[in-house]
Amino acid sequence: MTRDADVDLHSNALEGKNVALGVTGGIAATESVRICRELRRHGASVTVIMTTAATNLITPLAVEWASLSKVICEWGAEMSQLEEFDAVLVTPASRNFLSRYVNGMMDNPLLMTCSAARARGTPIVMVPSMHKDLFDDPVTQDLLDSVNYASIILGPFEEGRYKQPHPVQIIAELCHLVHAPNASMHFAITLGANRAPIDSVRAIQNASSGHTGWCIAEYLHRFGHNVTVIAGKTSAAPSFTLPNVIRAGSPDEMLEKCMIVAESKPDGWIHAAAVLDYYTAPLDGKKASGDDEWILELQPGPKHIRELSKYIGDARRIGFKLETNVTVDQLRKRAVDQIDMYGVDATVANIMEQMHDPKTPRGYFVTENDMTELHDINDMCESILNVLTS
Repeated sequence: MTRDADVDLHSNALEGKNVALGVTGGIAATESVRICRELRRHGASVTVIMTTAATNLITPLAVEWASLSKVICEWGAEMSQLEEFDAVLVTPASRNFLSRYVNGMMDNPLLMTCSAARARGTPIVMVPSMHKDLFDDPVTQDLLDSVNYASIILGPFEEGRYKQPHPVQIIAELCHLVHAPNASMHFAITLGANRAPIDSVRAIQNASSGHTGWCIAEYLHRFGHNVTVIAGKTSAAPSFTLPNVIRAGSPDEMLEKCMIVAESKPDGWIHAAAVLDYYTAPLDGKKASGDDEWILELQPGPKHIRELSKYIGDARRIGFKLETNVTVDQLRKRAVDQIDMYGVDATVANIMEQMHDPKTPRGYFVTENDMTELHDINDMCESILNVLTS
């Protein structure tokens, strides 16, 4: 039976990780329930440590429900705050707390947790949230500049205050920082659809929302890698802000941007974009309305996956293959043909009729000698990461 406090698993980026969540006395403490649940969506075990001021804004009972753990509010004989955590996240981090942290004070269990984490080299992430007048105080800036052994995440400025970022953004950055020391490879991913004009106001475009590509890029970011996204036309949006997104809507523009990215020698490429294979030179101006027909002659454009082979060296590569009205055996053959023809290391292959049918696989992961069913997007992302890092 599903319990009221259960969450869906979105990734295993924090699987086996024990995260200390510190909550201090800012109004953003009311977001603690959402923060706890987002941590658990990525596999973390959560230990919550609240300051006395935080308990005036949200009850420990609510946070205990969200974290599925006993909340530490006071000193105790067992000294649970001295456990060895894999990361410490303080959100919100009030100015009062920042000043105590910077000056080495230890008058509450959360400050002791941070002191122990500093000594062990444990990642510490702080998310300040305060009114603009407080934030603009030069003393606040001095404090932020003096926050050693911790990473600072700043949210948007809205309604006269610097607010806490969305929980998805915070936890994505926490995941990245936890994995970065042991990861930090550079991957490039193309995603979305291409569009090409046929006159000054009309265009042809293939069908791709970009959703799958965004999910892969987010997954790689959460595991500590540096990701460059070359995005075409997308109707889907990422669930958090990725640091390096290049927009390239037309097929020629996308290939040009990819060749520029290739100069930085990424360690791997994921060719998830639905590249427009056929297009035409556009008319000058707008074709007048009212004609009975308009016959277009489309010419094949350059195959991106082939063109880029000349520039990417020994980088690992993942191709994508979408087919319709084929058998699984036919799909596998065409995926293997892509591997042989373009030198990719693996191909994510899909049958269009199966993609949204819950009774069939989400797709298939094909290598030269193997084919594995992918049951969901996490299966796909994990398979891709395993090949890219092998």
